[in-house]
Amino acid sequence: MTGSPSRFANRREAGRFLAGAVRALHPADPVVLALPRGGVPLGYEVAKALGAPLDVLLVRKIGAPGHEEYGIGALVDGASPQIVIDEHAARLVGASEDYIAAVARRELVEIERRRAAYRTGPPVALAGHTVIVVDDGIATGGTVRAALKALSKVSPAKVILAVPLAPRDVLPEMRALCDEVVCLSSPEPFRAVGAHYEDFTQTEDAEVVRLLELARERKPSA
Repeated sequence: MTGSPSRFANRREAGRFLAGAVRALHPADPVVLALPRGGVPLGYEVAKALGAPLDVLLVRKIGAPGHEEYGIGALVDGASPQIVIDEHAARLVGASEDYIAAVARRELVEIERRRAAYRTGPPVALAGHTVIVVDDGIATGGTVRAALKALSKVSPAKVILAVPLAPRDVLPEMRALCDEVVCLSSPEPFRAVGAHYEDFTQTEDAEVVRLLELARERKPSA
């Protein structure tokens, strides 16, 4: 996007640039969902600019039997948590329906634990709203891909993916999974997301809690 930098001082600065780009779309009835932890400072800036509710969208990987680091799907939280499975990958590694269900139950417990830690309360309603998914950048896109596939099942009016940075070659797939993509920059060559921030210090749980509380204290726009 012209006029946006390809390197940011920190996540809050990236969030302010992102907020301006998203606000220019005039989204109707917006809800901002940030991917924790790094997406929360950006999501806070976007939600503040729009006068919109802010929530976190927790995504937990479902790994292959005996090789949990190899993802075959994901569990995405919400009022009705959604399981997104790569059926081809699941067949290749012999992951049965019973195995997937058992892992999903375990990961749902972890999602509920994290929600309790972040003190977010119940997930915000998404049906009929413009849902804006925010992260601090995309590398391979696996987590965002699962989130977008899951959100398509909960009847939002529109889904917008908003990120400051992403490799050019992953954007076509992202656009196919949502209604609109806001990406401020696709630097070439694209290195790790953190390489495009001057300060990419890990966002701590306490900061997530603080920003979510600040967002709840704001009065929504009329």
